[in-house]
Parts: sequence; C-alpha cells; structure tokens
Amino acid sequence: MTAARAAVEILKREGVSNAFGVPGAAINPFYAALKAAGGVHHTLARHVEGASHMAEGYTRTRPGNIGVCVGTSGPAGTDMITGLYSAIGDSIPILCITGQAPTAVIHKEDFQAVDIASIARPVTKAATTVLEAAQVPGVFQQAFHLMRSGRPGPVLIDLPIDVQLTEIEFDPETYEPLPVFRPAATRAQAEKAVRMLNASERPLIVAGGGVINADASALLVEFAELTGTPVVPTLMGWGAIADDHELNAGMVGLQTSHRYGNATFLESDFVLGIGNRWANRHTGKLDVYRRGRTFVHVDIEPTQIGKIFAPDYGIASDAGAALTLFVEVARELKAAGELPDRTAWAASVRERKATLHRRTHFDNVPLKPQRVYEEMNRAFGPETRYVTTIGLSQIAGAQMLHVYKPRHWINCGQAGPLGWTIPAALGVATADPEATVVALSGDYDFQFMLEELAVGAQHRIPYVHVLVNNAYLGLIRQAQRNFDIDFQVNLEFENLNSPELGVYGVDHVKVAEGLGCKAIRVTEPDQLLPAFEQAKKLAAEFRVPVIVEAILERVTNIAMSGSDIASVNEFEDLATEPWHSPTEILPLT
Repeated sequence: MTAARAAVEILKREGVSNAFGVPGAAINPFYAALKAAGGVHHTLARHVEGASHMAEGYTRTRPGNIGVCVGTSGPAGTDMITGLYSAIGDSIPILCITGQAPTAVIHKEDFQAVDIASIARPVTKAATTVLEAAQVPGVFQQAFHLMRSGRPGPVLIDLPIDVQLTEIEFDPETYEPLPVFRPAATRAQAEKAVRMLNASERPLIVAGGGVINADASALLVEFAELTGTPVVPTLMGWGAIADDHELNAGMVGLQTSHRYGNATFLESDFVLGIGNRWANRHTGKLDVYRRGRTFVHVDIEPTQIGKIFAPDYGIASDAGAALTLFVEVARELKAAGELPDRTAWAASVRERKATLHRRTHFDNVPLKPQRVYEEMNRAFGPETRYVTTIGLSQIAGAQMLHVYKPRHWINCGQAGPLGWTIPAALGVATADPEATVVALSGDYDFQFMLEELAVGAQHRIPYVHVLVNNAYLGLIRQAQRNFDIDFQVNLEFENLNSPELGVYGVDHVKVAEGLGCKAIRVTEPDQLLPAFEQAKKLAAEFRVPVIVEAILERVTNIAMSGSDIASVNEFEDLATEPWHSPTEILPLT
C-alpha cells in the first residue's frame, strides 16, 4: 500500500476516529487514502489554525482522545503553530499532519515549501519531515507513543508528496501501538508525602490539569475525603473536584480566583501540588505565595519540579499513579487511627466560602457582565461543558460560574490565543455530540475566527455561544490603566447597516446568521435567562451553533491583582446580602 494509506491505517489502530483539516495539493494523497480507507470522520475547517484548535477541543473532552489536524504544505503548517503552542503549553496531545513539497525540491524554494519541522520543533514533543517512505509507519507509531508518554503533548509529522505516494510493505492487521511510559511514585515516596501532610495543621491540595489528564479525579476526591484535606483546583484542574463538594476550597490566583480561595490559601501551612505547574497567574509573587508554607510537588515531568521554585519534597510521577499510592497509605493510616482530625480546618474553609462573595446581581442597562454569569448559572446545569480562552470574559466566568466534573471547563490556559473558543467548542461538540456545550467569548475573541461558525452550520455541530460585547479589548484596556492610557483598544464605531447598535460596531447577529447559525441579542437583564433557554432549544432543533449576544456596559473592571494573591483589587461593591450573589455555591451568611 502507499505510505499515505499506511499512515491512515495506523491512525485507526491508534484509536483515531475524527480528524479536522483543510486539503491541498501537497496533502491530497493522504486525503485520497483517508477516503479509501474509511473509518475516520473528517471535518472541513475554514482556517487551518481553526482545525488545530478543533483538534485541541476534541482531545480535551474525553480521556484517551487524540485530536488530529491535517493541512497542506507551507502556510497550512505555519497556521497550525498556534494550536501546537497551545497544546504543548497545556500538555494536550494532538497530531498535526502536513503535506510537503517533493523531497528533491524541498530546499529549492519550491512553491509552499517551508521547513515546518524546524519551525514547529520548539512547540512540539517531536516534529519530523519523513524523507523515506518506509519510515512512515515507524514515525507514526513513535508519534502516538510520544504523545501519550510522560507529559502529554503534540507531535507534527510532515509528509513530502512523493513519500505519501510511494508504495511500501505494511501489514496493518499485525500493527500494535507501542507501550506507554509514565513515571510512577514509589511506596516510600507516597509515605513521606502523606507523613508531611499529616504533620501540618492547615493543609491544602492544589490539583492541576495533570489530575484531569490522568483521569484521576475520583482518586483525588477519595484522598481528600480520607485525609479531610481541602482542595484548590487550578484553572486547568477545575472540575477535578465538584464546586459544591464540602472540601472544594475555591480557586487561587491573581485573576481566575475566588475571594474565599485566596483567603483560605493565605491561612494554610502546607500545600501538596499534584499535576500543576505553579503558573504565575496562580501564584503571583512567590514570596507571598510561599511564606509560612511547606510544599510537596508531584508532577509527571521531572524537570518541572523546581522549575518555578524548589519544593520541600518533589516526586516525579503521573498524578494517577501517585494518588493511587496516596489513597492506599491514607486508608492504612485511617484504619490505624493515625490520621489527624481536620474537621475544624475544613469548617473554616466552608465558612469563608459562605462569606467572601462577589456581587453578581445587578439590574443595570447596559448589562453588567456579572449578571450574565449569574443567569448562566441558572440556565446551564452540572452537565454543561464550558469552553473559553482569554480575556475579561474568561476571568469573570472563572470567578462566577460553577463546574462540577472533570473536562467540563475546557480552557486554553497557557497560550491564551484570541479566536480559540469557536473552533475549540466545535471540537468539544464533535467529541460529545449529546452534551450541552457552552462557549464564552468577548467580542474580540469571537471576531478572530468567527468564520469557523460556518463549519458548525455545514456539519451540523450544535452548541451555545455566549458573547459578551462591550466593543472593547477589555482586559488590555484594564491593564492599560497602569500606564494611564486607553490606546488602540476601542472597537466602537457606528455601523452604517445597523444603526440600532449605536456605537457597538459589528452586528454579530447578522454575521452569525450570514454564516448559517442562529443568534439572539440581549439588552435587558431579565431577557438573559429566556434567551439562554431559547438558545438551547434552537441548538437542539436546528443542530447549529446559537449565539447569545449580551450588550454590556462599555467599561467594567473585573477583580484582579497585578502582583500577589494578598492584594486583589475588588472594583465592584462586594456581596453583603444573600440576593447580591444568589447563585453562589453556599448562600451568603
């Protein structure tokens, strides 16, 4: 068979059932093999970067998924670099397959010939231009091994057109994936870590995205319950423990954090980090974050331990393997009556959770964004899969929405590229077609890759997209306050074709409808909940993306700190009455 056909057969045997991409001259032999082989559903994107983010969303939705994105030579590969960067930053395995000019002319400035492997190498676990057709099976086999082993991440395989067309000997029936390697904690390491936890008075567990990648959320919750230790999920670990679990202490950080989460962290004396990377927007200034606390760090990547700061004890281990041993040790200690009573500490955590609220209930027109998230909490239940990337919309959403399950907050955490949300949501909805998928964007994120809405219309991929529109680059405008400027962040203009919008510029309803989707515009707070309910019905009926645009006040400052977790600036009035924050997890006391 051709090397291209061998590649497709390996994809199927490695569990790939979906791919996202855009065909072109240099990758057409692969597409011919894709059609002839069958078994892999392909979604045609409108932009190759969009295909890479669809692959990310697809991977992030279910344990074991690996999204595949495909493009031709030259600009297709360079377009996918942002998706590869996003994937490696968040430890997400995706496979990027590109076409390439014939091997004889790769270095002769042939049309759309670029050294994509060299360009992609810094943002992948491996990037290879395959020059010998007989190596194609081995390169694909190694790619899946690398993506799944150790810290997960993306791989790029570049296939010259003549390599794709060359016939090779390959027997797909006897093909076997390579064994996956993940470092595992030892019993002695687990015992030491748990002993250190037991020696503390006010311990916390910080659960990162590695817990979700390892599909170890149930183990995390069991360990927390056994030891009575409250849990702080990171932004990438949100959902590893349900927001309404009595040991969920809230998120910590400069931006995507809860008031009660930061307050509890500052009271702690011991932190066990599992599968987290001490991201700077989580920690803020390290002297404040570390002061008075002992740290144990568990991470699948050995070089991650000590990268940001030296922990008091480090364990190189897959989160699931470590938690399995932690649970085993904790059960034994409990049976022996050697686990300390954490009841008072856990009660103090819950007291802060019921006291330190931000206000969400506002009746202002134009809308305050806080009211949008309050009504989202009412409209969308615990099964909702949220998808978002960056901006004030994401920060406020993380402060005010609720997540109850792993892989139900799907967020581009490290790279944060504008435009990520629409294609990622399409990937999520493809991976879980029966789920309620709700995307969240500001107007600029929405406008970056809005052409991908047509993909949802063409391929009947329904989801609800909440668009909060203030005609501003809101997060950058807020950051510019430190420079006493408001420069090149204003998106307002009077749209000649939609004068009813005033200065809000782009008519997102018309654009969405022009791309084959449904859209609803909301200007009054009492319209929000009915609009969300209608959007769910429209998505179910027409099987297309449905946009709910909320017209916001032009300027809103969302709570955040520019330096450390002890000095978060609360710009709005705080909740002092129960009706100020009616959808919080615990009623205000």
